[in-house]
Amino acid sequence: MTAHHHNDHADHGHDDEHGHDHGHDEHGGHDHGSLKSYATGFILSVILTAIPFWLVMGKTFGSSSTTAMVILGFAAVQIVVHMVYFLHMNTRSEGGWTMLALIFTTMLVVITLAGSLWVMFHLNHNMMPTSAHEMRNLP
Repeated sequence: MTAHHHNDHADHGHDDEHGHDHGHDEHGGHDHGSLKSYATGFILSVILTAIPFWLVMGKTFGSSSTTAMVILGFAAVQIVVHMVYFLHMNTRSEGGWTMLALIFTTMLVVITLAGSLWVMFHLNHNMMPTSAHEMRNLP
């Protein structure tokens, strides 16, 4: 119970000696991006920012709603570029849980935005009448 027992406790206290991985990857594995990956993400981000800027400044589309939809499309693509190249999100990281959390969050945001827009769009129809003719018909 002297030196041998003490060494057993010392060995069990150091997980690195037993080959346990603490999430550190010293060889630049798939969890951490390379310079090429960051450069690709940066170039794509600049392009995805410059094109909508050019579309707005050049007044390429006649309708502002068309321009807004195209800009929203570029914004969605840019979000994906940021998540893949800078946040390193893919189906393999964290056993797929980060992608599942992203999908769940996206669904919640879409449901919330769609519901809010639906309520606001139909709010005018459901408001009280304001003309004098319509006010006479109220109980």
